[in-house]
Amino acid sequence: MPVNSFEHYPMSWKPDLSRLKGPKYIALAKLLEDDIKSGKLKAGTKLPPQRELADFLDLNLSTISKVYKLCGQKGLLSASVGNGTYVSSDAAAEPILLCGNKDSRMIEMGAIVPFVTSNLKVKQYTERLMKKPDALQLFSYGMPEGTKRQRSAGVTWLQKSGFHTDREHIVLAAGGQNALMAALGAFFDTNDKIGTEPMTYPGVKTAAKLFGIHLIPVQSNNHEITEEGIRYAVRNENIKGLYVIPDYQNPTAHIMSVESRKIVAKVAREENLLVIEDGINNLLEENPLQPIASFAPEQVVYISSLSKTVSPGLRTAFIYVPDRFYEKLVAALYSMNISISPLLATVSAALIEDGAVDEIIAERKQGIMERNRIVNKQLDGFVMPAELTAPLRSIQLPSYFTGKSFEICAKQAGVEVYGAERFSVGNRIPEKTARISVTTPPTLEILEDGVKRLKSLLQ
Repeated sequence: MPVNSFEHYPMSWKPDLSRLKGPKYIALAKLLEDDIKSGKLKAGTKLPPQRELADFLDLNLSTISKVYKLCGQKGLLSASVGNGTYVSSDAAAEPILLCGNKDSRMIEMGAIVPFVTSNLKVKQYTERLMKKPDALQLFSYGMPEGTKRQRSAGVTWLQKSGFHTDREHIVLAAGGQNALMAALGAFFDTNDKIGTEPMTYPGVKTAAKLFGIHLIPVQSNNHEITEEGIRYAVRNENIKGLYVIPDYQNPTAHIMSVESRKIVAKVAREENLLVIEDGINNLLEENPLQPIASFAPEQVVYISSLSKTVSPGLRTAFIYVPDRFYEKLVAALYSMNISISPLLATVSAALIEDGAVDEIIAERKQGIMERNRIVNKQLDGFVMPAELTAPLRSIQLPSYFTGKSFEICAKQAGVEVYGAERFSVGNRIPEKTARISVTTPPTLEILEDGVKRLKSLLQ
């Protein structure tokens, strides 16, 4: 029997075991999962201490520990050192953000997909390569880290971001997500912890979950990650690394200041942290800032991809990797891919060598600026400030909306957007914000229609 009386005791979760069947910890974990996903237990709710819940249910402490561990492995719970266990901010959120073949009447402004006008130039380069005598070689296996020519193109590509290296430190991957997966798998172990911004790219969340890596939100101030926050996470959470998106951060569209980049580099050196720097949006800035890798090249793995700036179908990413991590990353990429696509890597290299990428990027910037002017005009007072070349924007929602409820209402109005719950890390209550893609609607007219529908909801 329970040691204490809980009849009038305020517990956030008082499950009823009378109808549960099978092993207690499995049935109880399923009940906890159902209560979280149904919304009965909301994001940020603090669960009863394990001993207290065991006493209430008249179960062994080990049974409750198994329940919490099982739900924690599924990403439903987030434990805070010295502060208990909470329902994760994103526990009920759909983790996959991909533009698919859905209702043709739906205006897609959730997934970020660049408009396809520049693909014509990519198509022309591909056709030209196909006419060369050795074209058949492009359909064979390639080297897992890329050829010398492809890695040299990577050096040129990274120089556009203000980062200078040599081809011996460049590895190719099949797109930014592939590069991110390889880095996580190569450099971190199951149950390791990595610090991130409080809201971050959902792709790193799904990847970390696959490897059993825990993401820890690092304190930030005005969307700038702080030195105190990083050091606190090192001391109290034992983080082994950081994942950051300094340029047009996803989902806030914030650009990290040079001062903050230097701080991250300094702390990474002093605390021996491995930084995975996602520079996928860097070249969309009018005047790209130097990557963090410039200030601590021995501590940073820098990922840059062509998908957001040149063509989404060019699944080519260039990774700068320090000497001590090189072999591990190549081995991880080989295990995942055997090799990259010689065809896509060669097309990417040709576009870079001929300078065609500069024309494409300039054209893409102009197109994004035109789209952002529409967004700024229609959503004035709701959309958060950002540079005109930002491919994504964050909307501040009225108090009566949550990110999830606005997402549902927007969908009913025929517009796909993503609420803050999808991006949240840890156990705090999600912000009342939603992210929209500026680049995905195929025409300016469809974009304007979409933001007008959102405006009517917000008003």
